Amino acid sequence: MAYTEVTLDEASEIIKEAGFNGLVSIEKLEGGWANSNYKLITKDGTKLVLKIWNERNEEQVNYLLDVTRYLCDKGIPTPSPISFSNGEYLIIRDNLPWTILPYVEGKWLESNYESLFSLGKIQAQMHLIEPPNILKNDFSMGISLFEKLFQIAEKNNEWTDFLILLKSSKSLFNKVEHLPKGIIHGDLFPDNVIGNDNSVISILDFEEVSREILAFDLIMTFVGFGWEKGNPVPERWNAILDGYQSIRKLSDEEFSSLSDLHVLATLSIAAWRYWQFKINFPGTEYEDRYLEMISRLDKKLPF
Repeated sequence: MAYTEVTLDEASEIIKEAGFNGLVSIEKLEGGWANSNYKLITKDGTKLVLKIWNERNEEQVNYLLDVTRYLCDKGIPTPSPISFSNGEYLIIRDNLPWTILPYVEGKWLESNYESLFSLGKIQAQMHLIEPPNILKNDFSMGISLFEKLFQIAEKNNEWTDFLILLKSSKSLFNKVEHLPKGIIHGDLFPDNVIGNDNSVISILDFEEVSREILAFDLIMTFVGFGWEKGNPVPERWNAILDGYQSIRKLSDEEFSSLSDLHVLATLSIAAWRYWQFKINFPGTEYEDRYLEMISRLDKKLPF
């Protein structure tokens, strides 16, 4: 969770490479576990986001920028990266990719019916877009992460209760493999969606984007938005589902798989938190945050 400190002069130098001058303000932005984000304001009032990718290399970032631009061109509301004078969409500084995005005015999307209906609708629209040829099949918080954790456990001979639970659930991936696939965001949590007036303005951070099970992505949105104080909120699920089905109807097979998909989505988030805060950066206040997800597995769901 290293955060790259950036001065006004350093940020000014970067945005000049993209044709922006007169930087007067730089402010750290909240959120983002793997990146350093800054809000920039120029003398003429232009607002930008400077993003330093602390955990991805140049090739990985270029891939994500290409997919983001593709989705933006297809009408998905997400900030399109700004190109530099050399035609590229990133600059390497101190061995890290730096990018510039337009700043989107708004606030985190609320969890009322209209807002979540709007989110479900946009998610369904994205699911109907033909995936670009470059889109990868590997969801980074899915089976590949599970296997990585298993290898570490095997190497260290340390199989915690959580890792045993994870391994016992691995077969669910095969059980749902046949369901329809397409472009998924994979991480539609409240800190990745900006809204205003009960409507989605912008979807952020397509870092988990991949070609995967569409209903899994829908359930992941419920995992992110559909809970409060450790309990599911049926009204929120209904809002997300209503919005989604106004554009794309779920099949009977998808409906019957929702419980299994919920287990996989919940464990995927738990696995990422375990990997990030138990293995990579232990000793922080977030070390046991994965347990929040585990506690949800025995709750009665609204589907």
